[in-house]
Amino acid sequence: MDPRKGDVEDDASSTKRRSMLSLAGSLLAEISLPKLALAWFLLIGLPCLLLGVAPLLASIWLGTISSKASALFTGIWPALLLATFAALGWFGGRPLWRMAESNFWSLNSLAVQPAYVLCREGLRQLVENLLPSGTVKRRRSVIQALTAALAGLIVSSLALWVALLIWPASRWTGRLADLGAPTDLILAALANSIVLIAGYLAAAALIWGLADALMDQPHDLDAFHPEPATGRTWRVVHLSDIHTVGERFGFRIESGRSGPSGNHRLKQVFATLDRIHAQSPLDIILITGDLTDAGRSAEWSEFFDALTPYPHLAERVLALPGNHDVNVVDRANPARLDLPTSPNKRLRQLRTISALGALQGARVQIADKETGDFGGTLNKALSSYRNDMKTFADQGSFRLSWPLSELWASVFPMVQPPETEDGLGVIVLNSNAETHFSFTNALGLVSIEQIHAMEAAMSRYPHAAWIIALHHHLVEYPRPVKALSERIGTALINGSWFVRHLRRFSGKALVMHGHRHVDWIGKCGDLLIVSAPSPVMEATDDEETYFYIHTMLRDSEGHLALMKPQRIYLSGKRAP
Repeated sequence: MDPRKGDVEDDASSTKRRSMLSLAGSLLAEISLPKLALAWFLLIGLPCLLLGVAPLLASIWLGTISSKASALFTGIWPALLLATFAALGWFGGRPLWRMAESNFWSLNSLAVQPAYVLCREGLRQLVENLLPSGTVKRRRSVIQALTAALAGLIVSSLALWVALLIWPASRWTGRLADLGAPTDLILAALANSIVLIAGYLAAAALIWGLADALMDQPHDLDAFHPEPATGRTWRVVHLSDIHTVGERFGFRIESGRSGPSGNHRLKQVFATLDRIHAQSPLDIILITGDLTDAGRSAEWSEFFDALTPYPHLAERVLALPGNHDVNVVDRANPARLDLPTSPNKRLRQLRTISALGALQGARVQIADKETGDFGGTLNKALSSYRNDMKTFADQGSFRLSWPLSELWASVFPMVQPPETEDGLGVIVLNSNAETHFSFTNALGLVSIEQIHAMEAAMSRYPHAAWIIALHHHLVEYPRPVKALSERIGTALINGSWFVRHLRRFSGKALVMHGHRHVDWIGKCGDLLIVSAPSPVMEATDDEETYFYIHTMLRDSEGHLALMKPQRIYLSGKRAP
């Protein structure tokens, strides 16, 4: 056996070599059940229990203190209560808001999104298999809208049925004596939580389905802008999902032996760009996530080793985190999970922040969360944290991770301002949802805090054009797929909301992302969206891969437009 060519062990987590059913079977056989039970309790069970018991405890509290209400609001108590709430708002307002927002979307990712998307994409897969190949785009858009509405109606009806089924076991008022029977209280609380979550699922799925049905459906770009005789253009290299590995002959998690081994394909990318840049200068090299295969130190080191020989390219690189950079717990074992209290997730985040600081720390600005103003660079923001980061990287304790908990959220979005008032700027978002499980690492989320900062940056340069860069795809695109699993569980949880939010920037901004490893250029309404292929993931060592160089310009109406992109092929090289 030639160890450089790999073997079946390299396919352990590969979705290209193994089916999702096979991977799920391995996961069930290998997963740590005690750790899974504890994680479920902390992430799902405890919040559900608190949700269900809240109305009972509230009614007990109100009943107990109603006779003493007048005393509560006399003397020193009002002042103390006011001071307490003011302190909570001052010191904990933003973290509490971020936690509430994250938990809200986590509930959607657990309850609404999987059920709704599974139903919607299952219907679309069924219908598309029945459609003739020549079906016109308009008819496909109508079918997409109808399946979204139908999926919302189906999921809403099922959730409502569950809520009605459990309703007789629920109880919404309590008495002080109930505290002496904790078993009955817990059972009532669980029933309450099921009713509340099912009721929310019924309403949210219906709203989600109708919103998806009424929004502009994604469609392929009809035509590219012709090459202008004069005027400013920008040449932007769009790379994504390069999945750098830490071993010379290592294979990627998802591809196994169905993808290239080692990093020779990545080195070929930079060598090719070096030749192109010498002939026709490039403006931006944008890498939209998954720079590494699992966020390990050795992988980041290999990435920088591949880029270091090309300093003139490095000074044009802008990058952002993908799910493989921060959310993969163990690249060799999809059954591994981290408890919410584990510092390992924080360590992967800090590795990523350090790498982004080395790449673009002097060129990108971040928002001051207190004032909303931009101006301070990423390196300036990191300067006061560097000693704490080094100490945590050496020791990795939960106690040391706590002071760094705000850093990850505070550095996004990163903004590379336009060189001129009407130039091209880049907004770098973090679209990774908080997950602790290798098998569910791919979910995405863009926080409202990042949206507000993005709007502040764009309002500061009202005449500029913008690239909005993130890792996850916004919605599922009108492309045929072989398996239903390719369409489920990897897009933004709040993707359709994000698309509707971005419509106001149509004409002055376009979205660029990766994650799906496929190239697609299209629109949602008037919003331009560009998806990047992976130059390392969808072919074996002897097959060609490719990436794109996009040329952007302002059209006669001042809108940001795309010329036909240049496809750059990377020749295959047989493994030794």
